[in-house]
Amino acid sequence: MPKHVAPWQLTRKLIVKAEAETDPRYGYKPQERPVKEYVRFGLINLDKPPGPSSHEVTAWVKKIVEVGRAGHGGTLEA
Repeated sequence: MPKHVAPWQLTRKLIVKAEAETDPRYGYKPQERPVKEYVRFGLINLDKPPGPSSHEVTAWVKKIVEVGRAGHGGTLEA
């Protein structure tokens, strides 16, 4: 009969199959991606702070990225 072991009692190890670098011609690290690239693909992932309304934040985004139209899908409320 197999012995059951609690998850915190297991010994785990990381297996790396291959070390590699991503060629910068194929994209950006998220923290280095220019705003124009976000606008080009039409999506900005935003963590809205508490306080301003979804409508306000959408207006700020329009102004920051200099576009005529913007909107949000669903609620931006916490």
